[in-house]
Amino acid sequence: MAALFVSPHPEDFRSLLALIAAEFCPSRPQTLTDDPPASLAAGSRPILVLDAREGDSVVSGASAVSWYLANQGTRAGVGPKQQSQVWQWLSFADNELTPVSCAAVFPLMGMTGVDKKLQQSSRAELMRVLKVLDKALEPRTFLVGESLTLADMAVATAALLPFKYVLEPSDRKVLTNVTRWFTTCTNQPQFLKVLGKNTLCEKMVPVTLNTNPPPNARAANGGPASDPAEATANGPPKTEAQLKKEAKKKEKLDKFQQKKDTEAKKKTLPSTEKKAKPEKKELGVITYSVPTAAGEKKDVISPLPDSYSPQYVEAAWYPWWEKKGFFKPEYGRKSISDPNPRGVFMMCIPPPNVTGSLHLGHALTNAIQDSLTRWHRMRGETTLWNPGCDHAGIATQVVVEKKLLRERGMSRHDLGRENFIKEVWNWKNEKGDRIYHQLKKLGSSLDWDRACFTMDPKLSYAVQEAFIRMHDEGVIYRSKRLVNWSCTLNSAISDIEVDKKELTGRTLLPVPGYKERVEFGVLVSFAYKVDGSDEEVIVATTRIETMLGDTAVAVHPDDSRYQHLKGKMVLHPFCDRKMPIVFDDFVDVSFGTGAVKITPAHDHNDYEVGERHNLAFINILDENGLLINVPPPFLGMKRFEARKTVLQALKDRGQFKEIKDNPMVVPVCSRSKDIVEPLLKPQWYVNCTDMGKQAADAVREGRLKIIPDHHLKTWFNWMDNIRDWCISRQLWWGHRIPAYFITVSGASVKPGEDTDGHYWVSGKSQEEAREKAAKRFNVSADKITLRQDEDVLDTWFSSGIFPFSIFGWPNETQDLNVFYPGTLLETGHDILFFWVARMVMMGLKLTGKLPFKEVYLHAVVRDAHGRKMSKSLGNVIDPLDVITGISLEGLHSLLVDSNLDPLEVEKAKQGQTADYPNGIPECGTDALRFALCAYTGQGRDINLDVNRILGYRHFCNKLWNAVKFAMKTLGDDFVPSEKAQLCGDESVSDRWILSRLSAAVGLCDAGFKAYDFPTITTAIYNFWLYELCDVYLESVKPVFGKSDADGSSQRLVCRQTLYTCLEVGLRLLSPVMPFVSEELYQRLPRRRPHSDPPSICVTSYPDTEEFCWHSAEVDRDMEFVMSVIKTIRSLRADYNLTRTRADCYLQCIDAATVSQVQKYSLPIQTLSYSQAVIAVTANQPVPGGCAVAIASDRCTVNLMLKGLIDVEKEVAKLMTKKGELEKQMDKLRGKMTKSDYKEKVPVKVQEQDAEKLRQNQTELEKVNEAVDNFRKMI
Repeated sequence: MAALFVSPHPEDFRSLLALIAAEFCPSRPQTLTDDPPASLAAGSRPILVLDAREGDSVVSGASAVSWYLANQGTRAGVGPKQQSQVWQWLSFADNELTPVSCAAVFPLMGMTGVDKKLQQSSRAELMRVLKVLDKALEPRTFLVGESLTLADMAVATAALLPFKYVLEPSDRKVLTNVTRWFTTCTNQPQFLKVLGKNTLCEKMVPVTLNTNPPPNARAANGGPASDPAEATANGPPKTEAQLKKEAKKKEKLDKFQQKKDTEAKKKTLPSTEKKAKPEKKELGVITYSVPTAAGEKKDVISPLPDSYSPQYVEAAWYPWWEKKGFFKPEYGRKSISDPNPRGVFMMCIPPPNVTGSLHLGHALTNAIQDSLTRWHRMRGETTLWNPGCDHAGIATQVVVEKKLLRERGMSRHDLGRENFIKEVWNWKNEKGDRIYHQLKKLGSSLDWDRACFTMDPKLSYAVQEAFIRMHDEGVIYRSKRLVNWSCTLNSAISDIEVDKKELTGRTLLPVPGYKERVEFGVLVSFAYKVDGSDEEVIVATTRIETMLGDTAVAVHPDDSRYQHLKGKMVLHPFCDRKMPIVFDDFVDVSFGTGAVKITPAHDHNDYEVGERHNLAFINILDENGLLINVPPPFLGMKRFEARKTVLQALKDRGQFKEIKDNPMVVPVCSRSKDIVEPLLKPQWYVNCTDMGKQAADAVREGRLKIIPDHHLKTWFNWMDNIRDWCISRQLWWGHRIPAYFITVSGASVKPGEDTDGHYWVSGKSQEEAREKAAKRFNVSADKITLRQDEDVLDTWFSSGIFPFSIFGWPNETQDLNVFYPGTLLETGHDILFFWVARMVMMGLKLTGKLPFKEVYLHAVVRDAHGRKMSKSLGNVIDPLDVITGISLEGLHSLLVDSNLDPLEVEKAKQGQTADYPNGIPECGTDALRFALCAYTGQGRDINLDVNRILGYRHFCNKLWNAVKFAMKTLGDDFVPSEKAQLCGDESVSDRWILSRLSAAVGLCDAGFKAYDFPTITTAIYNFWLYELCDVYLESVKPVFGKSDADGSSQRLVCRQTLYTCLEVGLRLLSPVMPFVSEELYQRLPRRRPHSDPPSICVTSYPDTEEFCWHSAEVDRDMEFVMSVIKTIRSLRADYNLTRTRADCYLQCIDAATVSQVQKYSLPIQTLSYSQAVIAVTANQPVPGGCAVAIASDRCTVNLMLKGLIDVEKEVAKLMTKKGELEKQMDKLRGKMTKSDYKEKVPVKVQEQDAEKLRQNQTELEKVNEAVDNFRKMI
């Protein structure tokens, strides 16, 4: 067993890194805190001895040890690219973060002397490095890939001490992304096991250290080190000097504590000083308190609050939008039938289940659909987004049955069908509109006056009409076939309601109705005796109980082993059944013995074999999962109890052969968690052959477009190989099938069979059905007796006609004529077949038209770790909890109220604690919508980190502050021009920002047309944040700082440019962030106050014809200017010029570049915080004492440092650094030149050493260059 030697010091982050990496290792090494053997002492701890018996299999040093352990646990990156990224972050942790962390923390620990000035500079340097990390983490949950790797372990442990002792709450507020990431990492179970619960710094003060070793190191060590006193004794005894030093340190700490106590006493005394300023309110606590009646316009006269608050912004707007009718297609036009040259946009919502509440999948669907709807509406199209809700047959029945049992102790059978359906309607009327309220909270601009429920009379009439038409044509028919049967629900279920649970081998699974778990994932082999001989045929099965229904054994026609058995029979061991040996191509010769048992009534493949060979179909299960048509003692047994009994009976008869693990997929009912059984039942089916071909042809011929096109393969595979669709469900809640079984009194007509379609007739009423039956059998109506089918239709049947049933089909209505066919169907790719395909097939069949022209399929939402959303994992998040925020305790309480068993609740709580240690902060609707759209890259699953949504809330705050600042700059008397246009007097900054605005307009236009939502969000985000706020607003501050005489005309032009950017920028944003864009837009003055639309949501969307000012030349010029500015800023940071302004000499390659620099000198000076910007040609001398950096091949930056910094002090610091680097390099070279280095050191470690040496060399060259530059100044 491997041994890991770590430091006993609890704050030794290098050892902590190794311990955390070990937690991911499949075979965890023994952890020891005592001194390693003398032969290993040369290496610094941690030291990993790979074989405790061989001292030469040793890896030492934190990076090498953690790499080895993480690699064992597959946490060192997947593939060469990720592994190199992990190594880069290891290097970052070692070379950049660790030195500054130690410099900032060690003085507090008393490990180095306290120099206040040096401590301040160390802290500033630490913040600089962490800001680099913060930027890198802005778009990411983890540093490399989508899950935690060694990169996160190394950087998090390097940041551990700063977070514990240096980074105060105000610092953490600045480092939002780093703090979020660090908290996520340290709350992972492996981190918690090593570190325990981590406490973050509240105030930076000297630290008294606990000398106990890390928790799991003590536990692993067991004996002596488990006691703190004895753990200390493991090290060498302290010298007198060390003891004196500790005494002095204690004296200092006592004095410090006395000082703190004195300060605390002063605070309790009556204050004679002036009153302290009131504490600033936290973000997110501002609410809208102006009395506003529902549907009345929100107050926009009062000043904007100091900061953005979702609660304030999202109040009152939605009822006003709804009351004003902005979401109705009739808005702004006399009649929806009037031709609109801009066109019609119609989309129906994928109707959510009436039982449901929103999850993040719904939120994604609605964020995309509402953004598209709002964009089309702002383009002036006649726009309808039609809401609706699905009756959700099984889900709703299950909910109401559970409620009945819980509250009254009754089943639906106790109530009877009619009364039970009344109960369901009562529940629907009481709870069923909850999801509509949630959709409104998301800002969904649906026309609520047209909302439909699939059990409404209008839609129910359409469902009946569709069934009757298709039944009369023979497209719907009656047949007895295998269905997916849930014994718990007593109903057939659709394929989408069957979860495929993959097993790798023997697994015990819980099954409803069984006290003990049931064994799955094994293959049982047994023998059938050949009739009339001593031979036997060995077969194997994963469902041994089904052998009671076997009616044949099949072998391959070409299998030479069984040719002599043609025409032979095998004997069933438990009854007198003789079963033929049939020869069929479906048998895999290479699997097992090449012989397969055939159970036609309980297996889909066997069913087809039974049909081909005319075998007997023996059903051995009733609807409750009890055995029937079998001999005693099996008769009446529960199916999985029979499994054990059959196995024992085969053993008793000597026909059992073996049992072994077998990877398999178990079908599980998603509603009841029961194991699904294939069962023979007479059901109604839709013949899909012709409809499937038409649906496939519509796509092949380009009449229907599916986006993204990589789903085409799935579409054609399904449509070209489509099976008939079972539409019967053995439920009470739903559309009862309008089909009646006919019995004719009198001897002239013989009684019919249930599966004989001739004896079934359909009609909207019994009277209509009776007339049809009388006509068919040529008898009088009084001789007809009808029995309506008890079953209801599959929910997907009513959903399949949803695009036209909502408009009153089969009746000719105005809405049907205007809005059908629709424009677009947008939904998740997981229901492409179950819903989309059926809408296309039924639309073509019943209306002769495609229900829509395009289908856009978005990705499936997963959690931050790429896992499917699952209640048992605790990662299913209600979007309303993201919008309003929720504590960790609140998340836990939601689990307690769910249907999970106690074990699953605990597992889910652990998942929630790891992912949301501080709960979910309030993010607001706009931030959630923006995040979901930003994630939606076409065709890939979305790994959504809820914490990242908070970043977009900060973006809202940036918008808020930018508009507030801009409005102050515009002034109360500002009047915008009637049209956005260039006047010719724009400055270079004005021309550039208008060029970037036009580029953003173009990108958003193209993005919406191509359903490329990340392009839209990136264009908007970059324009507002990086171009308008970071560059333009900063660069024009000097313009507004000039006296009136100096720049009044320039200020006027600048104000018009600024207004255009704000107004157009908010319109670009409106479809994605409707609330904040409306709030800010309402505060802006109007270009044409008397004729402009009342709301941003019905204002025109910016287009490229109006905003055509994009200039590639201006963009190129500004790109060059920004490279110069960034280079100057970088130099200033290198030399710590935080407040001091320095002269900057820009040495240009030619006169054209000099001219360009002079043209942009004001933005360069302003944005780089330079004293003066002087452009010189390449042959002109630059004064001595400058730091030099290359901005581009056309320009070199010379920053004057002489007189601004202490050169000798800087040189001394660099020489110390140089000495450290040279020492490290000598040590590395010494290690690498050893004779046995190549043979004994793992290749990965050799690569790490080579990379470390290369990095040190690069750093040394930079240090030498900096020293030379400084010496030129002396």
